[in-house]
Amino acid sequence: MLQDIPPPSLREASSCVLETERLTLRRPTLADVKAIARLANDRRIAENTRRLPHPYSQEHAIEFVRAIADDRRDIAFLIEHAHTPVGMAGINWREADAPELGYWLGFEHWDQGFGTEAARAVIDFFFEEFDLDQLFSGARVANPASRNILEKCGFQWSGVELHRFEALGSSTPVDCFRLSRSVWSSLKNWGNSTRRER
Repeated sequence: MLQDIPPPSLREASSCVLETERLTLRRPTLADVKAIARLANDRRIAENTRRLPHPYSQEHAIEFVRAIADDRRDIAFLIEHAHTPVGMAGINWREADAPELGYWLGFEHWDQGFGTEAARAVIDFFFEEFDLDQLFSGARVANPASRNILEKCGFQWSGVELHRFEALGSSTPVDCFRLSRSVWSSLKNWGNSTRRER
């Protein structure tokens, strides 16, 4: 049973940069606060993301970036396209034996394939760096675009649960998904994602 986050440490993960054909994923810094707040301050995003409050202020973004720097339960990447922030992706470790993939994109960056591309980079990072056999994720039942991303990444539907969404102030049905290492291994030639250390 996993007791804590397995190696590499989050300090090492924070220096990791993931690169895909069009995107760069890196650790967010305080210099990114304005961009994060501008992108995240959108009800359409908050209603589909469990922990994003709405409205979302620069103070929320500062708190998030500082928490990520210290947190032993999350790995977060700022997604950039052409040096412009477009969203966030990462792994939530609040349940040590059930790491969960999460992501969101600014509304103006929807429907361009960025979500799938970023998710695949984080999935590759997870299975290459951590000795675990499953990664979990979820999408609101009312969010078919996110469900589509997960299915394109090989996730398999495992049921429906109720989860609380901060922006909604209530719980709502979520499609739950699971990706096994064996399925990932059979699909991992899906792109040219790479990683490098800074």
